[in-house]
Amino acid sequence: MKDIKGTVLEVVLAVLPVTVFVLILQAVLRLPSLVMAQFLIGVVMVTIGLIFFLVGIHLGMLQIGEATGSALSRIGRVWILVLFGFLFSFVVTVAEPDVRVLATQVDAVSGGAISKDLLIIFVALGVAIFVGLAILRVVLGVPLRHLLLASYALVFILAVLAPAEFRAVSLDAGGVTTGPMTVPFILALGVGVASVLGGRSTSADGFGYVALGSVGPILSVLLLGVIYG
Repeated sequence: MKDIKGTVLEVVLAVLPVTVFVLILQAVLRLPSLVMAQFLIGVVMVTIGLIFFLVGIHLGMLQIGEATGSALSRIGRVWILVLFGFLFSFVVTVAEPDVRVLATQVDAVSGGAISKDLLIIFVALGVAIFVGLAILRVVLGVPLRHLLLASYALVFILAVLAPAEFRAVSLDAGGVTTGPMTVPFILALGVGVASVLGGRSTSADGFGYVALGSVGPILSVLLLGVIYG
């Protein structure tokens, strides 16, 4: 109950500034009453939805992510750990609401030339591959900065080869993967893996997964652009 009360307070404090700001605008600009009524109804629905969503994240996603990472690490098979990290990250990214919003917008703007499903699959593959690499990095003890430098060097190379539209979409794709579904699971998975591996620092090796996971979709969308181009 204490966690639920904390979540309710967190959501209210997050939504309240926007609500107050819009009410001030209403006093100055005199927006239509119907628009304001719809806004206030939307605020209530968003508040209730976020409360349920965040409680679900804390009760379910964080717990199962950390438990999965710990259980897989105890198996002792690196390829199983990387494979399941890949599969879980792929599925969670496909379910990510932000990714679906981006894919829908790109589909609409491109007139169907870049289909929604194709973009979602490429973004999910990018996240999944790099989360797998992040897990492998922890197992092998590879410094995070080496992978980041190599990844962003590849980003700049592909950005030169890909069409301009894909460069813009790829950077947005990297941003939308840091959404409310993907981030909690990936972070919990990383902490679970690092907590089991002996001699590792949970604070050093349990994080950096989101950074690498965000590079993956940038590269995958740029690669898609090179293929289209």
